Amino acid sequence: MKSLSEFTIPFVGLKNGTHLFEYKIDKAFFEHFEYEDFNDVNIKVNVILNKKTTLLELHFEVSGNVNINCDVTNEPYDQDINTSFDLVVKFGNEFDDEHIDILIIPHGEYEINIQQYIYELIVLAVPIKRIHPGVKDGTLDSDILKKLEELSPKLHRNGQTNDEEIDPRWDTLKKLLTDK
Repeated sequence: MKSLSEFTIPFVGLKNGTHLFEYKIDKAFFEHFEYEDFNDVNIKVNVILNKKTTLLELHFEVSGNVNINCDVTNEPYDQDINTSFDLVVKFGNEFDDEHIDILIIPHGEYEINIQQYIYELIVLAVPIKRIHPGVKDGTLDSDILKKLEELSPKLHRNGQTNDEEIDPRWDTLKKLLTDK
């Protein structure tokens, strides 16, 4: 995959100390990664690079929202994204990214590309189960929700459904729970 040049930080010309890099992430960024789960993206990423003599410390702050489809109703909604991540870049003999928060790059390197870290931060900040806020509070009016409610079994007070006959063998087994 080709690197996006705006996410490459040439650290060799920077003085020791902190430096701020700001990025505006939109849907085109995710199209570069061929990731199609987001309908729209409006995210701001601030990267604070603290350059020291022997290493680099990067602090990522991600905030904004992504428009995704609900897993229950398939209705689109805006999911807020707020996350942060710290990365330490050290210098070594060869490239090594096996650790989550430590990156080792060869001694001769003069720049670092952070696009993969930004991509992973945003994708992993989205909840695994995506539920529209209107489903949780009952304010969403959706044909799919109406159909799910219509097809769901109606329960009585004892926990049994209307159209279900109780097998008499279960009554005998239930007695075992109350017998001592």
